[in-house]
Amino acid sequence: MTNNDDYLRELYGLPVFGFPGADRTGELPDPASVAWRISVDSYGADEEWEEAFARFTASVDTTGVRALIVGSWSEAYESASDPIVSALVAARDRLPGLRALFIGDMISQDCEISWITQGALTPLLDAFPGLEEFGARGGAGLVFPAVRHERLRSLTIETGGLDAEVVRGIGASDLPSLESLDLWLGTDEYGANTNVSDLEPILAGSRLPRLRHLALRNSDIQDEIATALSGAPVVARLESLDLSMGTLGDEGAEALLAGQSLTHLKRLDLHHHYVGEETRARLLSTLGAAGVEVDLSEVEEPEEWDDEEHRYVAVAE
Repeated sequence: MTNNDDYLRELYGLPVFGFPGADRTGELPDPASVAWRISVDSYGADEEWEEAFARFTASVDTTGVRALIVGSWSEAYESASDPIVSALVAARDRLPGLRALFIGDMISQDCEISWITQGALTPLLDAFPGLEEFGARGGAGLVFPAVRHERLRSLTIETGGLDAEVVRGIGASDLPSLESLDLWLGTDEYGANTNVSDLEPILAGSRLPRLRHLALRNSDIQDEIATALSGAPVVARLESLDLSMGTLGDEGAEALLAGQSLTHLKRLDLHHHYVGEETRARLLSTLGAAGVEVDLSEVEEPEEWDDEEHRYVAVAE
């Protein structure tokens, strides 16, 4: 997904099933066969998310649930996810098989990504030591101090603007099983304030010994990130690198070409970029010829006003 216009279609390899509203009836699927999505209206909801979750736990054998998606909650544009986190933590003993959890699966008509109000999410990682996949959409109010989790394999944070404190918390976390890290860093217009120095623990990779997929994308400092990655120790162990959705231009792309070899990668995703034709050709001839799948789709043109060039990330508001 590269925008805020689609709901998740699967989680943990399971198709998404929307738990029905209170006024609907029908046969429910086997608890282990789907990723359950629990959601209420963002505006004028007839019930709170916690009430819908209570109906869910009363209707489904939750011991078989493997994947759970939190969709909209009432007034998500100003109400934090804290009560939802508390409800999930309180139900941890009823969800012994939970392996995947996503918080904030909303599209723009529910709540713009930059308006989704999160809170402290790491209590969920503490409460569910068996989690293998964890993700969240929305960076406003997001709190993510350093945590240790033995089994987490995938961590995704999608935002239009991610606070550097969150990046530093993730970088300071001990995640020995993590294979995939996907961060949408966003733009300073919507709260992004990360510098390359904040990413250094991630780029060093010492706390991420099993990392194989790294995405640092949707960023308005994409050239700086690419330059830092050109010599970052973590790159040598990666199978795929994703710098898409951001403001990458010739400077960053040329740094990738001049830096450490990337021919060991299976995939390099740069889609939605500002790289010139000549540099694109060099990327394809150098990496594509070595068997790397290079995605250079969605070539963007910068806008010029006030005698300045302006580039834009794919997902902001």
